[in-house]
Order: sequence, then structure tokens, then C-alpha cells
Amino acid sequence: MKTVVIYNSQTGFTKRYAQWIAEATGADCLELSEAKKKSMATYEAIIFGGWACAGGISKLSWFKNNIDKWSDKKLIAFCVGGSPIDNPEIEPALKQNFKESEFKKVNVFYCPGGFNYEKMSAPSKLMMKIFIKTLKAKKNKTEEEEVMIKMISSSYDISDKKYIEPILECLKN
Repeated sequence: MKTVVIYNSQTGFTKRYAQWIAEATGADCLELSEAKKKSMATYEAIIFGGWACAGGISKLSWFKNNIDKWSDKKLIAFCVGGSPIDNPEIEPALKQNFKESEFKKVNVFYCPGGFNYEKMSAPSKLMMKIFIKTLKAKKNKTEEEEVMIKMISSSYDISDKKYIEPILECLKN
């Protein structure tokens, strides 16, 4: 199946997953800015990856705007974020990115990445500082919030090639 993996990455985690998927499948791998200039007509499967930003998937609108045009193709979207794979908030967050009709046409996955403050844009760093400060100031924090504060207070990497397995399985079926 001729496949393309298109990604938008801020700090490198989404790019890493896109490259792993492309290597495992023999797919073409394109950064979103490059993909926008190309026709997707020859591909049978289109995989889009973006990073998680306040519950949304970055640059997803380009992919969503083409879903109907690509009705004859297998469509997969994956989101890379800083939460561990077992976080119960992931599935509802992924679903909120798609209308019900779109969700029926796209297979959606989550891949844990991490935080790399050194590569983050200034606005993203600022947003994270404010979020951490707000969380730290909160009275009666839950255990999950305490863990989150520790996790996101510095750079970390929880990415692993094993998290592409469900995407690879979906491509085969």
C-alpha cells in the first residue's frame, strides 16, 4: 500500500514517530509544509501526525479539510504528547478534535513523547510556565496534579518505538 506520513513537529517527538512509521512501512515521510505543495493522489494511505497543544492536535485543520477529498484512502491521524499512554484524558481529548462524521473516517492514535524545553518556541515555553505556576498555586492538588507538576517542570522523553505498533496494525488491516 503506497503510504505517506505527514507530520508537524515543534520539538522533534512527532518527527521521530513519523520517521519510525515511515521506516517500518516504507512510506514517504514529509513535513507538513512540504506535503501541502504535493498531490496526495497516488497514495492509498495518508498518515498525519501532530503534537498535542492544550487538548488539540497542532495543524490538524489541513488534514481535516481534505478528509472528504480523500474518501478512497485509508486515513490515520496520530497525536504526540507529554502524557503517559495510560492517561484517561487522552481518548476524550483525541475525540474532541474530530466531528462524529470525521471520526468514522479516520483512525486516531496517541503516542507519548515528552517535553523538550530547549527546542520549544518562546510562546509555548511561556504557556507552560504559566500552566505550571497555576498548578503549583492550586490548593488541595490531586495526586495526579502533583505527578504532573513533577513531570512537566523539566524536559523528559518517554517516546518508544513500541507505540507505533497499533498504527502499523491499522495499516495492515
